[in-house]
Amino acid sequence: MAAYDKADLERRMHGAVESLKGDLGGLRTGRASTTLLDPVTVEVYGAHMPLNQVATVSAPEPRMLSVQVWDKSNVGPVDKAIRSAGLGLNPIADGQTLRLPIPDLTEERRKELAKLAGQYAEKARIAARNVRRDGMDALKTDEKKGVFGEDERKRHENEVQKLTDNTIAEIDAAAAAKEKEILGK
Repeated sequence: MAAYDKADLERRMHGAVESLKGDLGGLRTGRASTTLLDPVTVEVYGAHMPLNQVATVSAPEPRMLSVQVWDKSNVGPVDKAIRSAGLGLNPIADGQTLRLPIPDLTEERRKELAKLAGQYAEKARIAARNVRRDGMDALKTDEKKGVFGEDERKRHENEVQKLTDNTIAEIDAAAAAKEKEILGK
């Protein structure tokens, strides 16, 4: 049984990129985005639940989010969870709906968010390099076991390196686009 599995490496590298895109989606850019509230968890029914399991989040206007709470008794906990999430949002209650005006970003906050985007990207690059290392180790193991010879190992190593380079380029592009969006350039 060969230890090297190209499809698994591709899946894991793709996972690093998707994870980064999810992280970046949660960074606020001054425009209303429903992904902004993805990290919010609400304490209801004696458990912590993701906001999207107790309410519907929509963006009716470019600078406004709307949170339609399904159960009237959860309006208070949802309001509290959004306020304490550190997103700088102050919900306005209107029956079972919470309206969230998206405030303008200060220059300082933009720089913090751009820095955070850079940190997320670095985390994703590290994940991609770890997958590359695992792939290279698997190739050396397979060569030792005699699954294939040195020439084939080198050919596979080139594939793994190309996959890594493409993944890191994708990560860099996603991070650069987000930083540009955050800084409003």
